[in-house]
Amino acid sequence: MHSVLRMQEEGDDTMNGNILITGAKMVLPTGIETGDLRISSGVISEISTSGHLEPLEGEMVHDANGMHLLPGGIDPQVHFREPGQEFKEDLASGSAAAASGGITSFLDMPNNKPPATTLESIEDKIASANAKCITNFGFFIGATPDNLDELQRAVGTPGNGVAHPGICGIKIFMGSSTGDLLVHETAHLENIFANTAGLIAVHAEDENRLNDRFEQMKHRTDIAAHAEWRDDITALNATDLAVNMAKQTNHRLHVLHLTSGAEADYLSKLTAEERKQITTEVLPQHLTFDETDVEVQGVRLKMNPPIRFAKDLQTLWKRLLDGTITCIATDHAPHLLEDKAKGWPDAPSGMPGVETSMPAMLTHAKDGRCTIEQVVAWMSSNVAEAYQMVGKGHLEVGYDGDIVVVDMENKITVDDANSWTTVGWNPFHGRELVGWSVLTVVAGTPVFERNDATGPKGQCLVEPGAVGKPLVMMPWN
Repeated sequence: MHSVLRMQEEGDDTMNGNILITGAKMVLPTGIETGDLRISSGVISEISTSGHLEPLEGEMVHDANGMHLLPGGIDPQVHFREPGQEFKEDLASGSAAAASGGITSFLDMPNNKPPATTLESIEDKIASANAKCITNFGFFIGATPDNLDELQRAVGTPGNGVAHPGICGIKIFMGSSTGDLLVHETAHLENIFANTAGLIAVHAEDENRLNDRFEQMKHRTDIAAHAEWRDDITALNATDLAVNMAKQTNHRLHVLHLTSGAEADYLSKLTAEERKQITTEVLPQHLTFDETDVEVQGVRLKMNPPIRFAKDLQTLWKRLLDGTITCIATDHAPHLLEDKAKGWPDAPSGMPGVETSMPAMLTHAKDGRCTIEQVVAWMSSNVAEAYQMVGKGHLEVGYDGDIVVVDMENKITVDDANSWTTVGWNPFHGRELVGWSVLTVVAGTPVFERNDATGPKGQCLVEPGAVGKPLVMMPWN
């Protein structure tokens, strides 16, 4: 496959946000239809399924015949390690990795060094992202037992929610994971739920149970101990606590990285109205890997909450397909392989994921486990709805021109050597996936391409900071 991106007039500005995609299988809200899509000044301006759109002067043209055109992916949980651990990842490398995977927007977590727990620290991250990113971005502010005033500055108070561009909500680590953030005492949790507006996203693990069970496990060195230690009851206890607090305070809640069948079945019992208030997500890792993969890959697959068992994987798929789980995230959390090699329990938890999440899910679609339309809902439109993002998540006139052209026929084997993330490895290494980005476009500007000339790694087309903006999200009261 050769690059088919061209300009109507040689020498025209490629950063004007004007591009025409022709002959694509477009994943529209009404279904998949073949046609053309035009983006003008960064916004989708025309979609035609009945006739060809003629190129305009100064407009880039991309022939997507045989390819699928999707709204750009939105990854609602990444750890791009800036500030403090840029040797693992920074906003520039993380954003480039996202673009390579067809992700045009991301939400980054606050467990940095130092943690992002003040409005000023988030503003610093936004300023850095403006200078480094080639995708759109948003950031969580981290909760601590005593930073209520800062949380209120960032998201507002009950009945008086505020929305700062680039701030997506509050992150609470209910169980210790990586970093220094932890809020697990009931009184502190109640204070945050009762006295803030905005969306609260929780890492749901029961800290007391984690501490008790670690005493039983700490002398083991086998990786199987990880899932036994951080068991499904540990997860369910915290999820139940967070859900009940959200109900009592009428607070918007998002349960991060669901891993257990027990939690998924528990959340399936929420009413339709409650599911508008309480949402959840799952990772491609937990839809693909189980204990047999952990046995083979070892600490490369160590993460919190853990990769669990085949029965959990099956239940997660069931609850994703029935609408209990509405979003796909990655929890992209890069660590150096030399640190990973320390074994259990010393190896850090977390793995890269933003580069392969869309191909992983589209490969599941290719294999018949779901549809392409469902993948688009889980990775784009549902995420935009969950966070009330303005102009994101759909191929519709008036929406932002964040799109990705993917090839559902070209199989590429994941290779650590092709990684864009700084740490240079991927948990899907050795797996053959389809659905790779051929062209990633942000606000009408091509930022990444993959073709015969670039090879399977692909190439970025713009300099850091050239395109991408803080995500605008409506406030939650």
